[in-house]
Amino acid sequence: MLFAVAKLAFAECDDERTLETLTRDTVFVAELAGETAGYVAIEESTARLRIEQLCVHPAHEKEGVGKQLLEWAEGYAIANGAGRLEVVVERGNDRAESFYRGRGFVPAGPDLLELVLPQGQ
Repeated sequence: MLFAVAKLAFAECDDERTLETLTRDTVFVAELAGETAGYVAIEESTARLRIEQLCVHPAHEKEGVGKQLLEWAEGYAIANGAGRLEVVVERGNDRAESFYRGRGFVPAGPDLLELVLPQGQ
């Protein structure tokens, strides 16, 4: 089901990358009325966590699912002692960049946004 959500959410879904991400990373799933509404996949390292994919089923856009998934990712990062939560936003994806910047993420490099967490200050 998560793979199907990724294919619907991403116009140019890379099947191999998505499958690798879903098997390797920590994944939180949002459900509404018993159906998968979206997921966030988080890659872990020592000092930071990186959001590899945050997907919301098109039928559940504008319902707060993405915000909730991001809050879960942030809470998970804090609980695991990470100093930063990062996300790569491809150039030209203004909608995603606006979403993350509206939640406190700031530029940290080309196509990279980060949220400095309490233990990273």
